[in-house]
Amino acid sequence: MTCIGFLSVAPVVEESMAPYVADAVAALDEFNVEYETTPMGTVIEADDSEELFAAAHAAHEAVGAQSDRVETFLKIDDKRGVDQRASEKVDRVESELGREARSDAEGGN
Repeated sequence: MTCIGFLSVAPVVEESMAPYVADAVAALDEFNVEYETTPMGTVIEADDSEELFAAAHAAHEAVGAQSDRVETFLKIDDKRGVDQRASEKVDRVESELGREARSDAEGGN
């Protein structure tokens, strides 16, 4: 997979966004993508940008079906000609650090 995206889809609402985000994530299952949800968004991996855009659009529409206003942020790294996984990018950073790219302390670094 060579196309990696970072997707954040959220309704503009006062209550918890969790049910909306769950619908957006569930919509990704209809596409040939791999994903990992984080507290700030979802990393998506696809073979090409067409599949990634289609999955992102479905996630956007899943939230929009329940809300009058939806904000979507999509950042894409389409590294053509190179087959690189998102996890490999993290592995490189951790190799440079000489440790995991996360803190051990509960409150921060």
